[in-house]
Amino acid sequence: MNRIGSRFQALRERGDKALVLYLTAGDPSLGKTAEIIPALEDSGADLLEIGVPFSDPTADGPIIQAASRRALANGTTLKAILDLIARLRPRTEIPLVLFSYYNPIWIYGPERFTQDAKAAGVDGVLVVDLPLEEAGELRRYTDPAGLDFISLVAPTTGAERLGEIAARARGFLYYISIVGITGTAGPELASLRSAVARIRKITGLPLVVGFGLSNPEQVRAAAASTDGVVVGSALVQRIHELRQREDLIRRVSVYVRRLKRALKDPDHP
Repeated sequence: MNRIGSRFQALRERGDKALVLYLTAGDPSLGKTAEIIPALEDSGADLLEIGVPFSDPTADGPIIQAASRRALANGTTLKAILDLIARLRPRTEIPLVLFSYYNPIWIYGPERFTQDAKAAGVDGVLVVDLPLEEAGELRRYTDPAGLDFISLVAPTTGAERLGEIAARARGFLYYISIVGITGTAGPELASLRSAVARIRKITGLPLVVGFGLSNPEQVRAAAASTDGVVVGSALVQRIHELRQREDLIRRVSVYVRRLKRALKDPDHP
């Protein structure tokens, strides 16, 4: 069992829910990313999605699109991100998932990417634009290496396709709570509960929900029927707004602690 499986098992044993956070590597700089990652862990994050900037992030909303542009302008590359993870890994055991589009991986070379990601200490990959039918060209390398290939399911995913995705999924399932792009709307809770109940019938994998979650009240409500929540755009926006402040780390840490308290204590405001 790798770090992802071990983390979800530990959370379940103590009746806790996972706080999964997304940040775009290289925004505002790789150096600052290296400072933020340990701070997120110390503040209560259970798993991190490290976003690989891409020039055409079609599944992302304006906040993450802008972060990707800034990171690319800073010269952030996939190789530099892997090097950063390798430097951080000796100091942390938090599960790390590389969140990417396939183009940077394809240019890097899928086999070489897998070898370097594994050596750096990456635990899983989530490739937004690599659907079930095309995932084999990367999974032929990542599966044997023990890198979990994280799969996405959505409100529009039909029953047959859902079963196919769940049967091949690794690590956890990521449920996209809305139809659309990131950071634009929150989930409808009744629909979320219904979808989760449907998914639970066909898989025992941990199920996390993301897209549109930004505050303690939302994450508490969304986590009630899932194994965890993903907060991305709201965190990316805070990092950007605070980028020039000396207390950036402290303010981001306060925000993350509030999110984690909401998952641990249902009565906490």
